[in-house]
Amino acid sequence: MYLGGDGHDRRPLRIGVGGPVGSGKTALVAALCLTLGTEFDLAVVTNDIYTTEDADFLRHNAVLPDDRIEAVQTGCCPHTAIRDDISANLDAVELLERRHPGLDLLFIESGGDNLTATFSYGLVDAQVFVLDVAGGDKVPRKGGPGVTSADLLVVNKTDLAPLVGADLGVMDHDAAAVRGGRRTVFLSLREDPSAAPVASWVRDRVTERLAAQPPTVSAP
Repeated sequence: MYLGGDGHDRRPLRIGVGGPVGSGKTALVAALCLTLGTEFDLAVVTNDIYTTEDADFLRHNAVLPDDRIEAVQTGCCPHTAIRDDISANLDAVELLERRHPGLDLLFIESGGDNLTATFSYGLVDAQVFVLDVAGGDKVPRKGGPGVTSADLLVVNKTDLAPLVGADLGVMDHDAAAVRGGRRTVFLSLREDPSAAPVASWVRDRVTERLAAQPPTVSAP
């Protein structure tokens, strides 16, 4: 972790973004970078098994300067690299923190995984789990640690609900039943490219962290 010149911990808020393959994690991260990039100093770590596809997507769409995006090729099951052996991700995180010592916020996007995927709290401070309605309205009630324990559950691609016969009311009810009061938001990036409800939640978390940090002390 980066320590500021006054010796205080200046580590940014780290938010993990997980969810199944195709749920829209990378598109959500891209939207958040574009929405929050003018407010906060931020960077991204992506995870893919054998490629750098997600990092390439973010760079191609110019959501951040290239040197603020690092790719991890896990070579293994995605949850292993975010929960069981986080060393490769920590290396990427610490590289970005050294390169950009003023970071406020760092997203760590997992490779696509199943409903059991969670991040180690040695790697992240908060977790966002992304589902999409194309999987059917039964998915939230299936639970799994990703669904039940994430700090924020995002039900994505709500514009597809009429096409796949998914009942958003059922998904909302079932998510509330298994999440113990943790927040769930519904999102269509096609209709809301700014990802407003997720951006608002992230903004509140970053603001809370910045307010809790000790003030910088100038060197004598």
